[in-house]
Amino acid sequence: MKEISVFDVIGPVMIGPSSSHTAGALKIALLAGKLVSGKIVRADFILYGSFAKTYHGHGTDRALIAGTLGFGAADVRIRDSFDWAKKYGLAYSFHTNETDRDVHPNTVDITLENENGVKTFVRGVSVGGGNCRIEKIDGISVDLTGDYTTLLIRQHDTAGVVAYITSCLSDKGVNIAFMRLYRESRGQTAYTVIETDGDIPNDAVEKIRLNPEIQSAMLVKI
Repeated sequence: MKEISVFDVIGPVMIGPSSSHTAGALKIALLAGKLVSGKIVRADFILYGSFAKTYHGHGTDRALIAGTLGFGAADVRIRDSFDWAKKYGLAYSFHTNETDRDVHPNTVDITLENENGVKTFVRGVSVGGGNCRIEKIDGISVDLTGDYTTLLIRQHDTAGVVAYITSCLSDKGVNIAFMRLYRESRGQTAYTVIETDGDIPNDAVEKIRLNPEIQSAMLVKI
């Protein structure tokens, strides 16, 4: 059971009119950006439900750009994030989808492209109080909140890989709070999402990457 603090009740320290439509949106984009290796040169957003209806007035568009650029929820640069995007060489587009009804009303699909042309797709939901949940990464259903230091691993669905991952973390004294496994289909691409109580040393991540069955290992620090 997740404990609720006073900060969950009164909301985050933030720039913008809405914790859901501004701070939550920013956090989604911030997490998405951390999943990309290298410089992000393009960001395309599809907004659903209330996001689609109010994203101009509530600053959701500015928040999404700010999060993609790595700005925090209290960063004054959020107001001028479009100008900062131009300075950073970030191209972007916004589209709305008001026809799909089977999604949370505060949902955004984000496609980020790095300087090498590699694209990363993320679907995120703003759940209130500046909090969010990542539901999909590159078409795979996941459950990622960003509340913990998180290790996102893409791997081949092969016996022994998960045991190797956990042993690498155990050797460094890392305590796993949550671990979830997802896969496209048996024997194909799989994801391991590990959330930890403390930091994950970089050398533990590097050791995980040495396994030939590991395709990528991305560390998202809170």
